[in-house]
Amino acid sequence: MARTIAESLLVKTAFAGEDPNWGRIIAAAGRAGVDFNPDRVDLSIGTVSVVREGELVSGDWERRAAQIMKQREFSIVLNLRAGSAEAAFLTSDLSEEYVRINADYRT
Repeated sequence: MARTIAESLLVKTAFAGEDPNWGRIIAAAGRAGVDFNPDRVDLSIGTVSVVREGELVSGDWERRAAQIMKQREFSIVLNLRAGSAEAAFLTSDLSEEYVRINADYRT
């Protein structure tokens, strides 16, 4: 699941746009082929709680999460609330510069 989220082009473009698009993260988790209950999950961007027990939190989370996403590095934590196993995955955004560099690259 961590790999599917980290490799999702929609998640990577949200990162590049500093867009705390929680739906893209949860959708990527759903595509991972791992059985989980989306009504139980908690999702945080950095220190900002975005989803708690499957429900979008109220308040000013979007502005605060977008501020965190301006940092060079930040974390996304998806707690499935389904056991004690953990996984971590490093990824990058998918910015216009990244696409341009790799589109121009020749082997």
